[in-house]
Amino acid sequence: MGLVLFPGDDDTSSPDVSWSCTGFGAFRRWLAQAEGFTLDEMYGFGGQRPWSDVCTTLAALLKHADDAGPDLAPAECAAILPRLQELADQQQGSSTDPLLQRHVDDVGRLVVVLRLCVEKDVELLFG
Repeated sequence: MGLVLFPGDDDTSSPDVSWSCTGFGAFRRWLAQAEGFTLDEMYGFGGQRPWSDVCTTLAALLKHADDAGPDLAPAECAAILPRLQELADQQQGSSTDPLLQRHVDDVGRLVVVLRLCVEKDVELLFG
């Protein structure tokens, strides 16, 4: 079983990004680490640390349940975009580690999907 993030534009040809559940977890742990905290210490991920303790524009994505919860609004997508692009730019070509390269590639795919959500003013759906 896996997870797909896609624009809520009812267009089956729109881009999407997908992971296994394990892969999405690893991706979010990497993003949290890049933001200076450990995802596993956060409420909802086995820890007790409240999300109000961290300051990141990626919070809406990081704390979202894998297969439940509200979709991300276009404004949330717009808020997430600059930091994801910054992370992708920082990491591009900086390592030969295949897992890191996978995360960077996933960020690039997610940026494409988020941009489309903002441009079309549609939600980012988790399915």
